[in-house]
Amino acid sequence: MSPQELPTAPARKADTYSDKVVMQFSIMTVVWGFVGMLVGVILAAQMYWPALNFDTPWLSFGRLRPLHTNAVIFAFGGCALFATSLYVVQRTCHVRLISDKLAAFVFWGWQAVIVAAVVTLPLGLTQGKEYAELIWPIDVLITVVWVAYAVLFFGTIAKRKVAHIYVANWFFGAFIIAVAVLHIVNSLALPTSWTHSYPIYAGAVDAMVQWWYGHNAVGFFLTAGFLGIMYYFVPKRAGRPIYSYRLSIVHFWSLIAIYMWAGPHHLLFTAIPDWAQNLGVVFSLVLLAPSWGGAINGIMTLSGVWHLLRTDPIIKWLIVSLSFYMMSTFEGPMLSIKTVNALAHYSDWVIGHVHSGALGWVAMISIGAIYMLIPKMVGLKDMASMRLVDVHFWMHTIGVLVYAVSMWISGIGQGLMSRATNVDGTLTYTWTEIVVFTYPYYLMRLAAGLIILAGMVVMIVNVVRTVRQSRGMVDTPVLAPAHA
Repeated sequence: MSPQELPTAPARKADTYSDKVVMQFSIMTVVWGFVGMLVGVILAAQMYWPALNFDTPWLSFGRLRPLHTNAVIFAFGGCALFATSLYVVQRTCHVRLISDKLAAFVFWGWQAVIVAAVVTLPLGLTQGKEYAELIWPIDVLITVVWVAYAVLFFGTIAKRKVAHIYVANWFFGAFIIAVAVLHIVNSLALPTSWTHSYPIYAGAVDAMVQWWYGHNAVGFFLTAGFLGIMYYFVPKRAGRPIYSYRLSIVHFWSLIAIYMWAGPHHLLFTAIPDWAQNLGVVFSLVLLAPSWGGAINGIMTLSGVWHLLRTDPIIKWLIVSLSFYMMSTFEGPMLSIKTVNALAHYSDWVIGHVHSGALGWVAMISIGAIYMLIPKMVGLKDMASMRLVDVHFWMHTIGVLVYAVSMWISGIGQGLMSRATNVDGTLTYTWTEIVVFTYPYYLMRLAAGLIILAGMVVMIVNVVRTVRQSRGMVDTPVLAPAHA
């Protein structure tokens, strides 16, 4: 019997990647994405038809709005980050996750956090802090799950088979550490019952801590983590190395050093000291350089294979997400300039800015990565229908553009009308007139949301078809590194 004919022993569990948790988080990314965007559409409808809350407290805008933000950021975005980071760390370190049981705890623990949010927020149980609304027992659970996630991620890096740590893992690692610090410091509170607590900070100090957290939740949860996705999945899909590895390192350290200081730009013209406000403005403007440097690094990775933008719908998702990232990271620093901020703050312009980043950058890079991950988990080359991937891309892109443009026009109009005065110094427009002006744009926003939500339905259909077309999860052998 020749060596080629000898039977091969089945791969041992330790010789395959731990992908069950990756698949679980990938599927829940799609599920929570649909749920979060559905709540967003309901809120957009309520802005046009306020009676749609049916005088029911748990359907009121004030209760559903934090449910929407938590579902989109921490459920949809969080599951995407868990899925991609746990996939990437295994492939780049050439080892299996250190513990399947710990991985299962992270998955089920995070789902428990999300379900707890879904129950408590509509009931009005909240701390009233932006992006940190969840009551203190849930905050404790988040901390426990996050520490388990950190042990799982960094423990896997510690037993890697290669000396080098790929840049995507630097971004994932920074996101994990920074979010832990932000969450713990901002959530410090004195409980008075199982559903109520008082923050340990007060007044202007509480505001500064909250927006140090709030802006850096954007900076590390919604930026650094998703840049980790970009640095792995764009080169992987393009079949080329990242355009400049040196630039990626400069991008990482400059972003990490600058982002932490930009939070005070959320508190311009408030009671916090002028020096703190100005510090936030300066660092926000400086932040433009590393942000664009990283985005250009990702886009230029397509050098020599630009034709993929015509032929590969997943590349479209990944690269257009970077275009929205560039737009959002230009708009953010501009909005931090005091003269611009005086016009734009508390207007729909900020809503347009937030959603062009959340739906354009975060959602698109996540969906592109999930469209790559799910087929790999079930042993297929691509999704069951790449045509539906392309259809979803155009639906989502059109929806985001309509959303952002409608809110930009509405917001700038609101700012100009609210500042307009007559020759005697009285306001030219009443509040009612400003609301009437915004109504057509609220209807446009609702239409945009419906298009985006319909796109998520297309994705769900495609995911179901892909899973049914496969024979279930496959075991992927751990590849030996090309060099240690």
